[in-house]
Amino acid sequence: MTRQRPYPSDLSDARWELIGPTLTTWRADRRGKGLDIGRPPEHDLRRIMDAILYVDRTGIPWRYLPHDFPPWETVYGYFAAWQKEGIFDQLNTLPRRLLREAEGRDGEPTACVLDAQSVKTSANVPAAGQGIDAGKKIAGRKRHIGVDTLGLLLAVWVTAASVSDNVGGIHLMSHIAAAHPRVTKAWADTGYRTKAIDHGARLGIDVEVVHREPGVKGFKVIPRHWVVERTFGRLMHHRRLARDYETHPHRSEAIIHVAMIDLISRRLTRESTPNWRDT
Repeated sequence: MTRQRPYPSDLSDARWELIGPTLTTWRADRRGKGLDIGRPPEHDLRRIMDAILYVDRTGIPWRYLPHDFPPWETVYGYFAAWQKEGIFDQLNTLPRRLLREAEGRDGEPTACVLDAQSVKTSANVPAAGQGIDAGKKIAGRKRHIGVDTLGLLLAVWVTAASVSDNVGGIHLMSHIAAAHPRVTKAWADTGYRTKAIDHGARLGIDVEVVHREPGVKGFKVIPRHWVVERTFGRLMHHRRLARDYETHPHRSEAIIHVAMIDLISRRLTRESTPNWRDT
């Protein structure tokens, strides 16, 4: 079925040029290993990525994909394979470097900002994978993320909401230190305590806890920390992230990666998608 008009979430030619080569190389590599012998590809990789972005942006269940996309089983199969093989992480890496360089920064970051967000879950999330964030009174999951000073994603870990920010920070810094060895500074809020600070020191990362000004009531921009809060705000424009709908936490991490791919590629090509504020 041929569509008359593209969806707002569809990849433009410029954005496809950024991420298409990675997906094309992935498919060629699989065929080179004999994984697709006798089964030539039926579906265009760009249309599959468009479908994944459509789910991420609109928040619909996979089974509700419009029929002008490939079958939802095919789309989800590619989504699961790309998550398992680290393709979404790769799709973040090159555009992030290009965007940093376009902003006059070095391609590799030297500092990061850490934070966590607790969200409610849908009915299909197993109870064993959930928990209660007592401080925020939310039952569900927690998204721990580390971003660079531009707010671009460096690491993400999805856990039960009962997992402390401290534990999440330790996990994030271990991942960031391995993937980005030039990072030597991290900023975090008061949820990150001695254990996280000591772990950062062992990794060569100076963790600075940023405090709110005493006596200040209501909303107040916290130095450095506002960068990661802005990233959470931008991610939440993707309705699939308004609640955690994924059965497995590693698929939740992939959904966050997809949203960041969407954001970074749009910033590089200077494109935007209308939201409810524009209507």
